[in-house]
Amino acid sequence: MQQIADWNGWLNGYVWGWPMIILLIGTGVLLTLLTGVAQVRYLGRALSEVLGKITQKSKGDGSVSPFQAVSTALASTVGVGNIAGVATAIGIGGPGALFWLWVSGVLGMCTKYAEIAIAMHYREKDSTGIMRGGAMYILKNGLGMPWLGTVFALLTAVAAFGIGNMVQANSVAGALDASFGIAPSYTGIFMVVITAAVILGGIKRIGQFTEYLVPFMAILYLAGGLTIVAMHAGDIPRIFGQVFDGAFSGTAATGGFAGSTIMMAMRYGIARGLFSNEAGLGSAPMVHAAAVTDHPIRQALYGIFEVFVDTILICTTTGLVILLTGTWDQGLSGAALSAKAFETGLPGTWGSLIVTAGVMLFSFSTLVGWSYYGETGAVYLFGAKAAMPYRILWLVFIYLGAVGSLHLVWDVADTLNGLMAIPNLFAVLMSIPLLLKLQREFFAKPRS
Repeated sequence: MQQIADWNGWLNGYVWGWPMIILLIGTGVLLTLLTGVAQVRYLGRALSEVLGKITQKSKGDGSVSPFQAVSTALASTVGVGNIAGVATAIGIGGPGALFWLWVSGVLGMCTKYAEIAIAMHYREKDSTGIMRGGAMYILKNGLGMPWLGTVFALLTAVAAFGIGNMVQANSVAGALDASFGIAPSYTGIFMVVITAAVILGGIKRIGQFTEYLVPFMAILYLAGGLTIVAMHAGDIPRIFGQVFDGAFSGTAATGGFAGSTIMMAMRYGIARGLFSNEAGLGSAPMVHAAAVTDHPIRQALYGIFEVFVDTILICTTTGLVILLTGTWDQGLSGAALSAKAFETGLPGTWGSLIVTAGVMLFSFSTLVGWSYYGETGAVYLFGAKAAMPYRILWLVFIYLGAVGSLHLVWDVADTLNGLMAIPNLFAVLMSIPLLLKLQREFFAKPRS
């Protein structure tokens, strides 16, 4: 077991280290330049598409509404990384990490826009009529490399059980045990029951569930965080000064903070940002591919919105709360730092309740959303008949995750999750001419 942990630690150093960061950021920069800074030029259009058409019916093929697709994708990306990941970045990299997290978010908006557009173009219906898509279908239908599609599908189907299932169930069980003394076994049974009610109905029921859950949990968390930000509004200019200074000068040791270099701030800010929004990993295109739409670029605009909400709104709120409450230099990290910041910023027990509720809701939503990603990988490998067995197995692993100790599972799943980026980015980069063609085609038409 120790040998597995050592080998995985070595591999993870590359998967979430500088080589992968450079690949992901480099891809984001290239796509930003080639698309004419699409994430900035079309942000207003993206907000209009999402917020202006929530109740409107879309035209075209697909299984869920565009808003249900983006809600399911957000359910998967808005997770513990938005609370613990941001705190880890600042706890190790200092205030400057928040700047580099913004960089990863802005570039990630364009990467997600690109991977969704290409996945939409190459999607196909399975034998039950459900629209399926993702990097595996790009590699098979677009690039003639089904073997690499199989690799991506296998990574997705296996990694989902760890990062999207057991780790999330364990986080919920741990939060309820620490806050209310509820035994993990009871939490596990409860989560199995409510998850079964959602995922056994397939993508249509998942979409119907997440379109209500995601706005509720996002508004709840943002309301608590932005209240703290408003209470410290006078300190915001000073905090922004710390962020920009730390991003380009490093941060000296202070209090319980050990100090950080520019490279530390950059690495942890970018890595945690990418881990949170999953831009470039190839996960979100799988659910966006199920959306009813008349053009790939129209749904790709939802990807810009998705990363904007995840990183620019929610992650930034967490980061500002940590910095404004002055808890970032007390030697804490992860969820403990976020909890301390909210407890300091809000009176009574409101702070701890916001963080506990955030961990539980974010984790549960990730658990539901990632079930579809893993299922899509299984369906690519074994056909539509694999969907229901995969869902049932998913429920079994929820209970195992709630009651188990998961240090090695977390580490291995983290590595497999990161490895998904390699075939996905290859598929995206090889399909850039198609992306640019689709973009020209869509924006040349009169807006409808």
